[in-house]
Amino acid sequence: MQKDQSPSTVLPCPQCGGELHPDEGQVFLVCPYCASSVFLDKSQVLFHWYLADTLDESRARAALARWMAGNQTVKDLDRKAAITSATFAYFPMWAIRLREGKAERSLLEPAAATSVTELKRLGLPAGDLRKYEEDLDPMAVAPTVPLATVLAWLAERGVTEDQTLEKALVHLPLYTFKYTYTGRSYTAVVEGATGGVYANLYPAKAEAPYVLAAGVTAATYLCLATLPLIGFTSGFQGVRAEQGAAFGLLLCSGIGLLVAPFLFAYAAWVAGKV
Repeated sequence: MQKDQSPSTVLPCPQCGGELHPDEGQVFLVCPYCASSVFLDKSQVLFHWYLADTLDESRARAALARWMAGNQTVKDLDRKAAITSATFAYFPMWAIRLREGKAERSLLEPAAATSVTELKRLGLPAGDLRKYEEDLDPMAVAPTVPLATVLAWLAERGVTEDQTLEKALVHLPLYTFKYTYTGRSYTAVVEGATGGVYANLYPAKAEAPYVLAAGVTAATYLCLATLPLIGFTSGFQGVRAEQGAAFGLLLCSGIGLLVAPFLFAYAAWVAGKV
């Protein structure tokens, strides 16, 4: 296959095998025989799909607000963060289906530069894919990462060419939100078909207060758990070891019941503040 795509170049359609005659520099093409949308990579012809969006900007903002109010982010991020910009675009991803033993799995790799690499985790239901349409061009980001580069990345991770069953270019509907919190700027992406939110960096909950609350609780009950053992081994005058253990167990239970509300209140205070 020639790499220099000129008016005389003839390429086979991956769907029907019909001859495609791309113009010089043309990368997006519709097969005149089966109407398949294809992408002309330097090395091969690939299917070209897009994922239809179901959310408008207001619903995408609502999805972002729900994520900000969730358990991953700092408390009240949805109220304290200020959204500075919102943009929409169909972003290109390489969709690759692999064989692993008797099983198969699909993965996504960015086909253009992005700071949100978490997009790799996005699920891609095959039934929701549609043939790419030329009307989407004004809103679509052009692919800049060659497929060969992505395949080289996979080779470094131990994925061989024989494992590759299918490769395609997919444009995903993404709302990109920029927001600020405590003077710092962050980026979050809302996938326009399912409302999933993806972000590499965000104001996350501090772990130290939760670790401290768990540590205090564990240490308290660990100390209380030693009381029956102390009662069993220490021995009181005229008191058998079994009676000392029973007394220690009773003391452990009583103190445990007394301190439980305080420990619970402390944990609730941490959850409410962090």
